[in-house]
Formats: sequence, C-alpha cells, structure tokens
Amino acid sequence: MSTKGAKTGTKATKQPLQILITQPRPTSEKSPYFELERKYGVQLEFQPFIVLEAIPAKEFRRQKIDITSFTAVIFTSRNAIDHFFRMCEEMRITVSQDTKYFCVTEAVALYLQKFILYRKRKVFYGADGTNKTLFDVINKHKENERFLYPCSENQQDNEIVNWLKNNKVGFETPYMYRSVSADVKGLLTAKQFDVMCFFTPSGVRSLFDNLPDFVQNGTFIGGFGGNTLKAIEEAGLELQIKAPTPESPSMITALDRFLATQVKVKK
Repeated sequence: MSTKGAKTGTKATKQPLQILITQPRPTSEKSPYFELERKYGVQLEFQPFIVLEAIPAKEFRRQKIDITSFTAVIFTSRNAIDHFFRMCEEMRITVSQDTKYFCVTEAVALYLQKFILYRKRKVFYGADGTNKTLFDVINKHKENERFLYPCSENQQDNEIVNWLKNNKVGFETPYMYRSVSADVKGLLTAKQFDVMCFFTPSGVRSLFDNLPDFVQNGTFIGGFGGNTLKAIEEAGLELQIKAPTPESPSMITALDRFLATQVKVKK
C-alpha cells in the first residue's frame, strides 16, 4: 500500500479480498474470523496498530486514587482488566470479593475468570455490546455503588464518562496504561488491502502516524465502537462497515454482512 492509499482492484483481477484486522491474530483456529475466511475465500491479515505501555505504580500514585474505596469497576476491554489487576498486584492491593464488575460485552466479562472467581451476581454486562446497554445495567446499581473506570491515559472514549457525569454516578477514571502507535509502515507499504478494520480511535491515529499522506482511494473501512466510528469520520475517511449495530453487534457479523454483498460465497 502506498502512502496514496490503495485501490481494491477486485473487479479487474478477481483476486481474493485482502482484509486487514488491526488486532492480534486469534489464538484459536476456531475463531469466527477464520470461518469468514473459509466462507468467502478472502485473506485475513492481523496486525495490531497500537502498543500499550503500562503506567507504573509510582506514577499511578500521583493521581491520588484509592482503589480500595470503590465498590464497582467498569471494564470496556481485556486490556483494561489486565492493567487493573497488574496495578493492584504492584501496589499490593487485595480487591474485595464483594466488588462488582460491569463490562461492555460478555466476552470481556468472561475474561475476568483469569483473575477472579466468576459469579454472575457480581459480574454484569451489556446485552448487545453497545454502550447503551452497558448504561442500562449500570443505571440499576448506580445508587449503591461507587465506580472505578480504569482506562488509557490518552483515552478518547468520552461517551461513558459523559454519561456517568450526566447521570450523577459516583466515579473516577484512573489512568493505568497508555497507547502508542505501532510501527506498521512496512506492512502498509508492502501490501494492498481492500478492507481495513479499526477498533479504537488510537488505531485510526496510528494509520496516519505511519502514513501521513494516506488516501482511502477505494479501500473499504470498517470500525467498531462509537468513538472509533467518529474518529474514522473525523479523519476524512468514508466508512462502509459499522459495528455494533442492532443488525451487527460485532465486527464479525458486520464483516459477514458486508462480504455477503461483495463476494460470491465459497462452496
């Protein structure tokens, strides 16, 4: 892909669609992504566009936030879970067994099993993976809980923060990690991708950090999450694949629906 963008060229060459997923490759070959690959005969490439750096406990203490004074934690990603429990370990904090956890998706909620004894009466998640259904769950508990929302130092997701403020929820947003752009210029200049899927505003920023002169020029763009979609549009890119929506609660389903209109299903 040149810094001027890439043309899909699919009609002329009839080559398999090249799809870039800006996340790590799934560890299981049973991943739904590979089902899509087989179903449509496309080629998937996985490459994270951001690198997370841990904020050390010494730096965290400057925020003057007492983790033990909160009764509930909001998680919007597995990374947030990793860094929350890392920070607790570094600071030798024992998280109360009565702590409640509110997660944006069931997949994020299930990841908690790596760190806690999973009990449904203290783990909650949104019904369809959207912030709205997460808010519905939090709303039922906001009167009795004080919420901690661990996030990235350069967090660009203000929708949750604004909702918490507007609904008078007691909360703090401690920074426990920061994201920096990964060096992916070699990949982007070596290959032409027909589809590029982003999952965070930082991932969109990384695209332009690596290719400042990037022009879409026929490349289909997908995004997951309201703030990612906003970042894509603010970058001047045309958005063709959106998730979550009622019809496409995940990037998998959004890609499936998109590919059904672009590719003849592989028999």
